[in-house]
Amino acid sequence: MQDIKEMIAKLVSFDTVTSNSNLPIIDYIEAYLANLGVSSHRVYDETGEKANLYATIGPNVAGGVVLSGHTDVVPVDDQDWTTDPFTVIEKDGRLYGRGTADMKSFSAINLASVPEMLAANMKRPIHLALSYDEETGCIGAPFMIDEMVKTLPAIDAVIVGEPTMMQIATMHKGVNGGRVTIRGLEAHSSQPHLGCSANLYAARLMTELGAIGDELKTNILQGVDLTPPYSTMNMGVVQGGIAANIIARDCMFTFDYRNLPDDNVEAILDRIFAYASKLEAEMKEQYPDASIKIEMRTVPGLKPENDGAAEALCRDLTGRNSVIAVPYGTEAGQFQERGYSTAICGPGSIDQAHKPDEYIELEQVQLGAAAIRRLIARMAS
Repeated sequence: MQDIKEMIAKLVSFDTVTSNSNLPIIDYIEAYLANLGVSSHRVYDETGEKANLYATIGPNVAGGVVLSGHTDVVPVDDQDWTTDPFTVIEKDGRLYGRGTADMKSFSAINLASVPEMLAANMKRPIHLALSYDEETGCIGAPFMIDEMVKTLPAIDAVIVGEPTMMQIATMHKGVNGGRVTIRGLEAHSSQPHLGCSANLYAARLMTELGAIGDELKTNILQGVDLTPPYSTMNMGVVQGGIAANIIARDCMFTFDYRNLPDDNVEAILDRIFAYASKLEAEMKEQYPDASIKIEMRTVPGLKPENDGAAEALCRDLTGRNSVIAVPYGTEAGQFQERGYSTAICGPGSIDQAHKPDEYIELEQVQLGAAAIRRLIARMAS
């Protein structure tokens, strides 16, 4: 257990908030694995300032299991921490520090267990996958997964170790994030006929999005414990105008559409884009250079699988006979989208994530470590 706690402390010590490069932690992990005789593969972003990393422990044959985690954490700015967020403090059976729950402890358990994996002479491999920029929209993982599909033998299952209190999650909503930029024409507020208000058209589009959100609430997901049990729509940021007596030339707002697995996402997005086009046409009648632009970032949901190999594996490793759904997005849907059987199961509670004085219970670390020991034994049998 001490080696796991030391690894958690080491990983947390790297300030990997998403505004920073994650290369220092990747350098450390790569060197740690290399010292044990395990080679790693990097998949960089376009800037070369961030990288995914994946590594294979055991024979590079079919039937492996992927243990997936992200290296980045959310910011600590303006949060009321009572300790240094990047120094792990052990107190009252808990480990405090940014990323202890979400989700460096899972990766630390896996890394600290590599010597045991090597000593077990496993017949099938365990693949470690570590991504960048999960917290800003699961940006990095797809590039790594695409390369894994091309370079690795067939994978039996993927376990994404987000904090679930070691429960097995087989479903979460998809995330469709939109950034809307509206350009109108400024004029004096006493002469609206000479301008074109970006704010007014933004308000009309937001009203339509609100109406869509109200409609989504009527499609209740049955038979699954998920709160709320319907798809949701939210407007998170609104920025428009520069003065009370100036017609707003520019307005920007964001929306967040989180869909259930059975939603016709394409139809919903088509409706949004069609309404935006209608508004843009009206604006152009007043000002030909007016525009409405929508940039989308989509993270696929995780769908329950019939007789899923990942679910069956997690049941075996945890001893649990039930599954849950989680309300937050993860990289699990990206693995599943590329053909991998995938489930979410990891130590710690999402209730502690993103908060000041984030922590993980040592009992959860022990449960996570026990599951990995059982996985090693399974891969060696």
